[in-house]
Amino acid sequence: MGGLGASGVILLVLIALLLFGPKKLPELGRAFGKTLREFKSGAREMMDDDDYKDKDKSRIEVNRTENNEKENKRLPD
Repeated sequence: MGGLGASGVILLVLIALLLFGPKKLPELGRAFGKTLREFKSGAREMMDDDDYKDKDKSRIEVNRTENNEKENKRLPD
């Protein structure tokens, strides 16, 4: 399957114009834009949460390693 070219986009716009009429298209465009914006912000929040969790895990592992090194040190004989 090939990509959607200029003629395909024009055809889709004409079909939408016939189905919904010229008064409804701007409303549909705004609703689609809001939905897309909300989806992007939700995806960005999920990615940020994952990054935060990864940083916490690495920080916990570093602390465990430091604590183990402290426990393994011996006093001089």
